[in-house]
Amino acid sequence: MDRLDPDVVRSAGDYLRTWLPFRQRYLRVPGLQAALMHGDTLELELACGFADIAGDVALHTDHRFRVASHSKMFTATAIMVLWDAGRLRLDDRVADHVRALAGSPVADVTLRELLSHAGGVIRDGDSADFWQLQGHFLTEAELLRVAREEGAVTEANQRFKYSNIGYGLLGLVIEAVTGGSYADVVTGTVVTPLRLSATGPEPGPDVDLATGYSALAYADERVPIAHFDTRAMAAATGFYSTAGDLVRFAAAHFDDAPSVLSAAARRQMRHAWWEVPHVPDQRYGFGLDVVKVGERSTVGHGGGYPGHITRTLWDPTAGLAVSVLTNAIDGPAAELARGMVRTVDLAAAQEADPGLSAQAAASFSGRYANLWGVLDVVALGGRLLGVDPTLSHPGEAYRTLTMVDDSTLSITDDVGFGAAGEQMTFRRRPDGSVEEVHGGGGLTWWPIEQFSLPSEGVRAPVAEPHHRAD
Repeated sequence: MDRLDPDVVRSAGDYLRTWLPFRQRYLRVPGLQAALMHGDTLELELACGFADIAGDVALHTDHRFRVASHSKMFTATAIMVLWDAGRLRLDDRVADHVRALAGSPVADVTLRELLSHAGGVIRDGDSADFWQLQGHFLTEAELLRVAREEGAVTEANQRFKYSNIGYGLLGLVIEAVTGGSYADVVTGTVVTPLRLSATGPEPGPDVDLATGYSALAYADERVPIAHFDTRAMAAATGFYSTAGDLVRFAAAHFDDAPSVLSAAARRQMRHAWWEVPHVPDQRYGFGLDVVKVGERSTVGHGGGYPGHITRTLWDPTAGLAVSVLTNAIDGPAAELARGMVRTVDLAAAQEADPGLSAQAAASFSGRYANLWGVLDVVALGGRLLGVDPTLSHPGEAYRTLTMVDDSTLSITDDVGFGAAGEQMTFRRRPDGSVEEVHGGGGLTWWPIEQFSLPSEGVRAPVAEPHHRAD
């Protein structure tokens, strides 16, 4: 897709400042952190909800999250830095560097195959209950044992076969090639040059992590989940970061952006090498998902760590990146990240209303409620739209609104069984603020902060006595 107009992205960011906190409360997520980058401009960085519910600690933008499989983006980038420098080849066998794997069933798996999850390597080993806090993540010796004894599951290059063990082995390759520790090398080649001050391969005790929480699928209340080290699997799942740092990392993968990688290396990483089975519109490159969001092709990664679910997406051609971090094991980070991209694209799809000034747009904009739900009137791409913030993204269903006068909007288009052709009348107070909105199906709406239901429940009106006319 074409490059995006900065004003269009800014209008989407302005709306996302209210949409994301609404979604956090509506979906009952403990805390949410999000960021939006366009070009070299951080258009949005916010946090809402709680970093620690019991301690009544509000979540801030500098709280760190365990971003889990986002680690694969950093590991793949470090490998490609070494590739750019001529220190390894993508068709090197893993045993060429990790000598302890010589003669094992995985010895001939190539770095290219490990990067793209095509090596047929086991996902986490036969005993992986460390993912639910039973036992510990694998040490280097344990990782090598699993790779030797359990590692080969399918033949290489048969299909996409996701493997945390495989990325753990890439961490060992980095150590073998450089002679340094994985943590030091990835920090020195990727994290520090990109100035990611809130990011690292494994958090120490001084890192201010948001508390993670269990899911509501199997209990009525969430319980906190303790953090623990990922040891030799850090290259697959150990990283911590913030949403702001993750979109800064993404920006280093934009076309023509300053980067630690050559343009050729960036193209290799985001090439769609393998289709992800049974997942529509999703393929995999080197440490990057290749995902279709609406009509936009994006790359990025998600992460699932006990208590933290996270997602980052970017379009390298358009220079757009979003990241959403949640501190619950059922957190809807992927849905929200996609919703952010779809909001930008909804704004970009609008034909600006030439009769609508910024001041007029602001006078109508707001969140309104009645018994049936919530309606946001919002300016996106220079046009007023009516959207339902309870939906997964604003473009899922919306009404197009045109200004008639200072107190009236015409519904020029509406979805399904809506109220196209009707009007919405805004009754204002002396200071110009909205007191109520009437129309769009004949209903009245009130600013959400003023709307409340009676504590005794909603009762039907008492019928007026009916008198027969003589």
